[in-house]
Amino acid sequence: MVRKERHHLYVGIYNSVVALDVRDGAELWRTKLGGLAYVNVLWDGQELFAAAKGEVFRLDPRNGEILWHARLKGLGTGSVTLASTRAPGADSGQLTAAEQRRQAAQHSSG
Repeated sequence: MVRKERHHLYVGIYNSVVALDVRDGAELWRTKLGGLAYVNVLWDGQELFAAAKGEVFRLDPRNGEILWHARLKGLGTGSVTLASTRAPGADSGQLTAAEQRRQAAQHSSG
């Protein structure tokens, strides 16, 4: 029997990160980060990060376990934005949709 991989949607909401199954919206896990703050979430293709109340967390995308927590002392507790140097899909061997269209256009015009 072939088991289909679950695809997740990660939601940052009210001091928590919640993973939902994209097929049916079922909640897969929930991790409370603490505080009453807006939560920003970044999935870079391999790693899952969340930021809340001026702090950054790395979470295990399979179960929400907190792998590490950076308090960023002295920088305040305002909103945090996240970015990664990992290129989308770089490690997966898959092309982005834009790159696929570009390559298809080159082949059809040549």
